[in-house]
Amino acid sequence: MLEKYWIKCPICNGKTRVQVFYNTVLRNFPLFRPKCKLTHIVDVEKLEIIIKNSEKQTF
Repeated sequence: MLEKYWIKCPICNGKTRVQVFYNTVLRNFPLFRPKCKLTHIVDVEKLEIIIKNSEKQTF
């Protein structure tokens, strides 16, 4: 059985609403953390997160 892992925010290290498996690959994924109000464009491979871009959300 595959175990799920939470992707953590690269800034505050809090849990996001996204879960992945160890073998999940994400490219140019828009990761949003409501508490930080930041959107990060990330790549995820083997649970390693690489930040490509960050931007503040304004409402």
